[in-house]
Amino acid sequence: MAADYYSILGIAKGAPADEIKKAYRKKAMEHHPDRNPGDKEAEEKFKLASRAYEVLSDPTKRQQYDAVGHNVYEQGGSAGPSPGAGGGFRGSAPRDIFNQMFGGGGGGGFGDIFGGGGEGASDNSGEDLRVDVRVTLEEAAEGVEKKIPYRKHVPCGKCAGSGAEAGAKRSRCPTCHGQGQVIRSQGFFQMRQTCPACGGEGERIDKPCKGCSGEGRVIADTTVSVRIPPGVDTGTRLRSGSNGSAGRRGADAGNLYVIISVQEHELFDRDGDDLMASIPVKFTVAALGGTIAVPKLKGKTVLKIPAGTQGGTTFRLRGEGMPNLRGNGAGDLLVRVDIDVPKKLTDEQRDALKTYQQACGDEAAPVAESWKQKFKKFFP
Repeated sequence: MAADYYSILGIAKGAPADEIKKAYRKKAMEHHPDRNPGDKEAEEKFKLASRAYEVLSDPTKRQQYDAVGHNVYEQGGSAGPSPGAGGGFRGSAPRDIFNQMFGGGGGGGFGDIFGGGGEGASDNSGEDLRVDVRVTLEEAAEGVEKKIPYRKHVPCGKCAGSGAEAGAKRSRCPTCHGQGQVIRSQGFFQMRQTCPACGGEGERIDKPCKGCSGEGRVIADTTVSVRIPPGVDTGTRLRSGSNGSAGRRGADAGNLYVIISVQEHELFDRDGDDLMASIPVKFTVAALGGTIAVPKLKGKTVLKIPAGTQGGTTFRLRGEGMPNLRGNGAGDLLVRVDIDVPKKLTDEQRDALKTYQQACGDEAAPVAESWKQKFKKFFP
């Protein structure tokens, strides 16, 4: 039994149209006669793949094919087409199907498979540029306007961006014959490229501007003012439209992309929209409770420390973090309490702590009893 069209393309019966096209492309590229000169088996596989694609890519033909099955359809059953002479290939020729699908040129070559625009397409638009800008955490929180110096192509002042001297004439480019593109052949590949002679314009200038060599643009130092919104983070990309390089001969300018880098802060760490800070609290305050002043990026607030607060405890101050870049409120400020143990004591302080130690029995039991009970199997 002959393989059906789905098997020929290596796809399931219910495959969508884009999967059918992708499968055919793979098979056609693999077995194309131009890639396998003199290989009759490859040529036959190419024909079968093209035939399968011709049927399965057409909704009406595919419906008929699915209804009657492969053998009946190929024999010209009631729902299928009439067979070709000798049971040969019906409909369009295999190379025609390939070229129609992939935009190939005459002669059955691979055509413009690997990119390149349509006829007359131009690459004269200016290049997109990138600049890196460092801001402080405070600037990232408040937003800031930065003047950014950089170099780019700007319209030529001598020819006003036209690329031509006064009185110059334009004529059809002899290299691309006015198409703006040329076809380059590399073996069996044919690829469209922007015409190197006219830069994709399809025209030649008999008297190019001497100030820009016909480009219509020159490189210059410039400065742009960019508003950096509140909430940016390292890696945030801002787009400044049309502030990239000017295009050739009056074509559209590219864009400028500003990449943000936020400097590390001496007090705060950042995690998304949240800020984190560690504050050393006197052990007496942690034991007895009290209040401490907590700094923020702008101003300060008061935090109540409950009696018996343990080292490593984190308090969350809602809405005191970084503003959200998309305007969805603000993150939180997370304050971690570290216990500050004094390294030096006066005699009076030492005596007071000795009295406390004796009252608690800490000298005989220096490790917390709760911890020992939790891990009692280690203390036989």
